[in-house]
Amino acid sequence: MGNSISSKSVTLKEAFNICPGEVISLVGAGGKTTLMSALAKELGNEKARIISTTTTKIFEWQACGDILVIEKDGSKILDELPRILAEYQHISLASEKLPIEGKLKGISPETIVNIAKSKQADYIIIEADGAGMKLIKAPNATEPVIPQNTTLVIAIIGIDALGVILNKENVFRPEIVTRLTGLPIGEVITAETIATLVTHSEGITKGSPPDARIIPVINKMDLIKDIGEAKNIAQKILELDSQRINSVVLCQLQSAKPLVDTVTGLKK
Repeated sequence: MGNSISSKSVTLKEAFNICPGEVISLVGAGGKTTLMSALAKELGNEKARIISTTTTKIFEWQACGDILVIEKDGSKILDELPRILAEYQHISLASEKLPIEGKLKGISPETIVNIAKSKQADYIIIEADGAGMKLIKAPNATEPVIPQNTTLVIAIIGIDALGVILNKENVFRPEIVTRLTGLPIGEVITAETIATLVTHSEGITKGSPPDARIIPVINKMDLIKDIGEAKNIAQKILELDSQRINSVVLCQLQSAKPLVDTVTGLKK
């Protein structure tokens, strides 16, 4: 298997081949909230109706919609959506405010399935796990919480995780990273470590629906001078899982031009 580099200037929508009706779940660490906001902004330019939410927990400041709707009852959410979407193009949904300062509890995967079936929104974007504000993560037994009607899973990795020490200061659940990758605590995270976390059956994309597309994103490209480091990670991801993953997007999501490149797998 080889790979090619696309240097064509494209939008995020084009890079991820996003179509109306998509249910998009974001997993990993290193830019989920930023990507949610960037996608919502770009798709909103088409006057699309967008719902952003989480199936776990987020800080209230991470809710990026025109309005934040907090409602525990999924049926009430469905009843109120036509009225709210008639007034606001992009809404953020949560079920409740938590005692933890500034945090929101997300809505259930079942509610997301019902919202998608109602076809009241053009796009649904979901943060499907947390990362404790760390550079990289491994999921535990209860996450990620990816709704089974998800059509696109975007696995986010920050390039700044490459070369850091595997410890609790840098990594969310470092002991699970060790179990999945074989890298001991205290050792340096390599391209192989990152690629294994993305592609392992118990790794970042664990629980992705069988029919969902999986597209990894290497973010924070503005932090490195040598794009070859990111291309190397992308190539290793494609080599480890060429069945479900056929492209890796390179981004600098906080830039005015967020898309850097796309590495695409080519079969021999």
